[in-house]
Amino acid sequence: MTMASGVEAETAAPAVRSEPIYLTIYQVLRDHLERGALEPGLILGQASIARAFNVSRIPAGIALGRLLSEGLIQTFEGRGYIVPGGEPQRGDLFAAGLNLPRSVTVPVVNRREQIYPEVEHAVAVCLAYGRFLLNETALAQHYDVSRTIAHEVLTQLERSGVIEQDSNNRWYAGPLSAKVFRHHYDMRRLLEPEALRQAYPFLEKEGLEERRQRLKSLGPYPQSPEKLERAEADLHLDSLAPCPNTVLLAAVRRSQRVLIATHSTFAKLRTEAEISMMISEHTRVYDALLADDIDKACAALADHLRRALDPNLKILQHLPAMPSGLTPPYLIQVKGER
Repeated sequence: MTMASGVEAETAAPAVRSEPIYLTIYQVLRDHLERGALEPGLILGQASIARAFNVSRIPAGIALGRLLSEGLIQTFEGRGYIVPGGEPQRGDLFAAGLNLPRSVTVPVVNRREQIYPEVEHAVAVCLAYGRFLLNETALAQHYDVSRTIAHEVLTQLERSGVIEQDSNNRWYAGPLSAKVFRHHYDMRRLLEPEALRQAYPFLEKEGLEERRQRLKSLGPYPQSPEKLERAEADLHLDSLAPCPNTVLLAAVRRSQRVLIATHSTFAKLRTEAEISMMISEHTRVYDALLADDIDKACAALADHLRRALDPNLKILQHLPAMPSGLTPPYLIQVKGER
């Protein structure tokens, strides 16, 4: 198994992206930082990076988190990140040295594709706290898009099984009850090992090694929710992505969407022992894949999902009141439904 090239050759036509958006952002910023091309002290926020690369904040945040874990950037009073070596200063990224070569510039995507992952994540994080109304007008205003684009985003969320529309054409999400939570875990335990088995012939060892190393470099407890979600996505999303059975993969994704985001929902409630166990179990899956033992890898993945249900279910059942500021303006909690 070989590793595909990370950057497409420059052509007259726009390149087709063959790698995650966050990885492109990470590679460009890492190159700038290693060359000292960015002004010391420059503040790097998710919003400014997202605007520069014409993407949503989620891939920008993942890329910044990875750069932080490698010591290439530093935190700035809990409000973002800075280029090491100078006093914090805000400024235009391009004026401060950022240059996006045509060969690695993230292709322009439409606004619906840009904002959908962020909206899906924001909704999924809140599901455990009850039932929510999604206001289409507020969504459009929040992202400065048309009502048509906001409606398309909500329609896509409905098709993905994250929200539903009632008889009065109002959009609702949640609640994520203990029963529904268990059902999603059951689906994942039954389907993910088979998806991994079918994806296995297309997995590249270099990519698996990279994910395993990223898992090992999570750092001491408590890790940030972004890092934990990245570790979850590495195994449960990226390692299953080559599965050629698209019907199977779609069924897996339907249950994953509302569960992977619980790393943000449960961030302050998971114990060090639980996180250590998760890391150990993920490592066993990678070790088996790298040893070309797909049976052992599938069994380890099923065991991990079976074991992880109870501790997460207990957190769900004893979840404290929803913290203030968690919901964006377009999400309105329906009182009395949790």
